[in-house]
Amino acid sequence: MAAAAAAAVSAVLLLCLSSHIRADSAGSTEEFDVMPGGLDHMYTRKQGDFSCSFHYAAQGGTNENWHMSIGVDEESRYFSCSIWRPLGTSYLYFTKFKVEISGGIIEYFEAYSQADKPLKKSEYVIKKTIVSDVPGSFSSSLCKLTLTARSPHVEL
Repeated sequence: MAAAAAAAVSAVLLLCLSSHIRADSAGSTEEFDVMPGGLDHMYTRKQGDFSCSFHYAAQGGTNENWHMSIGVDEESRYFSCSIWRPLGTSYLYFTKFKVEISGGIIEYFEAYSQADKPLKKSEYVIKKTIVSDVPGSFSSSLCKLTLTARSPHVEL
């Protein structure tokens, strides 16, 4: 019951923060290829003082088209970063992942495996600016990652 309440609070927090997030004038989403082969890869997107990097290694299949978007609120106090497979299902086996941000501190994170099934909290660890898989606990399945971060800047 407590887990359901925490999930509901997290969802409400994300919706509240997301309602104040705006896309940049050039469009908020970019496409990139997630490549198998077991090698480490990274894709980074920046907007103003904020950046979001997706580090991963994957096996199986062929390249897949993924998307990344960053949105920033009007006062530049919060930003969001989302990384997802637009087709919803990834056929790749992720051996590891890490999302690293700059310009803020992570306040909310959610990751999904196939069929919009949330990853278990035991599959990843959240630090101030980094979320990464937990080796041995991560199920190796991803299709969507999303986070909201708060800028550490204090208004005078």
